[in-house]
Amino acid sequence: MDLIPIAQRDDEIFDVVNDRDEVTGQAMRKDVHRQRLRHRAVHALAFGGDGRVFLQKRSMLKDTAPGRWDSSCSGHLDTGEGYDAAVVRELAEEIGLAVTAGHGLVPLFKLAACVETGWEFVWVYRLKSDGPFVLHPAEIERGEWFSVEEVTKGLTERPREFTRAFSYIWPRVLAAVTQAPAAADGAG
Repeated sequence: MDLIPIAQRDDEIFDVVNDRDEVTGQAMRKDVHRQRLRHRAVHALAFGGDGRVFLQKRSMLKDTAPGRWDSSCSGHLDTGEGYDAAVVRELAEEIGLAVTAGHGLVPLFKLAACVETGWEFVWVYRLKSDGPFVLHPAEIERGEWFSVEEVTKGLTERPREFTRAFSYIWPRVLAAVTQAPAAADGAG
């Protein structure tokens, strides 16, 4: 009997948070998303030595934004988990990259929960890595390296090929990595 790959579990339990990112309770993933409850997530962008960024194309098995381009890695925090621990876990789970917080993994900014982030408070991280990456087959269809210019042009010319959250995050990443004034809503 072949096992069907699972991209996510509806019965996962997430912390539900208020508008100050303080835990107020827990709920199942499907309820959090259906009811648009505030919760927590991380995004990480891997930049290679040549300055290109690695993006993942989400699997068609994903319950949100299937088949769209997204950050190198992204995911929800488990109940009781901190942002730094979550990004380390997600990097290992999604792209097979073993890192530790504070060693090449740089927190860039935090976004407040809003419609663009899917009601997630999001910490966005940057890391330098040329891989190799081992992609989680149920979560990621494929990954590719893009120049900063290619990503920016793609978002302008083909915005529907990218996740809403990534489209919201990318200009803020560019501002943060080029030391431009912070443009991130809720950055901190």
